[in-house]
Amino acid sequence: MFYSKFILAFSLILAGIIHFVKPQIFMKIMPDYIPMHLQMVYISGAVEILCGTLLLFPETQKLGAYLCIALFIAVFPANIEMARKFYLIHHKYFWLTVLRLPLQIVLIWWAYQFRK
Repeated sequence: MFYSKFILAFSLILAGIIHFVKPQIFMKIMPDYIPMHLQMVYISGAVEILCGTLLLFPETQKLGAYLCIALFIAVFPANIEMARKFYLIHHKYFWLTVLRLPLQIVLIWWAYQFRK
């Protein structure tokens, strides 16, 4: 379980950095009803980096766990949007986007383990 926390933390930090380095990847899956797409990509990237960083330290781990859970819930509409868009264009990896949806539940559970 000890290493698990670091795997999740560094995965979040890396994903957050990618939001700043390659924002166009995330712009494509942003639901149309969300305003200021680029700004939201940067905000979500910053929150991912914050989540990962908070998980690293025992004093902030609990806050980080709850923030991760909130983040995983908040980005779920983007995952649905990605699956919808892949379906509409008959993308060959549509099935991966569908498999990604229940992964959010696993991520929520994983973060929940660190709330202590």
